[in-house]
Amino acid sequence: MFSRVFGKPKQEISNNALATLDKLNETLEMLEKKENVLLKKAGAEVEKAKEFTKGKNKKAAIQCLKRKRLYEQQIEQLGNFQLRIHDQMIMLEGAKATTETVDALRTGAAAMKAMQKATNIDDVDKTMDEINEQTENMKQIQEALSTPIGAAADFDEDELEAELEELESAELEEQLLQPATTAPAATSYVPAGRQPTRPVPAKPTPEEDELAALQAEMAL
Repeated sequence: MFSRVFGKPKQEISNNALATLDKLNETLEMLEKKENVLLKKAGAEVEKAKEFTKGKNKKAAIQCLKRKRLYEQQIEQLGNFQLRIHDQMIMLEGAKATTETVDALRTGAAAMKAMQKATNIDDVDKTMDEINEQTENMKQIQEALSTPIGAAADFDEDELEAELEELESAELEEQLLQPATTAPAATSYVPAGRQPTRPVPAKPTPEEDELAALQAEMAL
């Protein structure tokens, strides 16, 4: 069945399935109406049989029950027909769902195939090669722009480093040879309009007096 179904255009399959389901629904409604009519007739025969029984007409009552049995047989047959139609509808709806599922899967597979075709591995490799090439070109351009030109290109970096080391050594030696200097005395704040006072000379110590006397004797 599926080979016959899948071999047709999907629009035709969908239309046929819908038309068949509509036809089955109409038939099911018709059978239900007939069943209701037969149920009413069977019930009427039961009522007639009761009336004939009350009138002591046994033969007529039995005929009514026979007709009721015939109606019940038809009702049972209609019930079987309805059951088969329900079964057919369920199978058809399942087949329709299967067809739509397969069609959706086929559409998804086609879309995935198209995307893979648009982005195959060769295109990806080519794109990555182009990116790497552009990156390498940019590095070369940056190196070319940072390379010294003119007179600066003739300078020897090793000679400049040696000269810098000599300057640092000379500066260090000069600092070691300089005598220690005392920190300048802090200036005191003098208010405006006042004369600064002269510093009072410190009184010489006994050691300083002895040194001055010794220097005087040596001078004589």
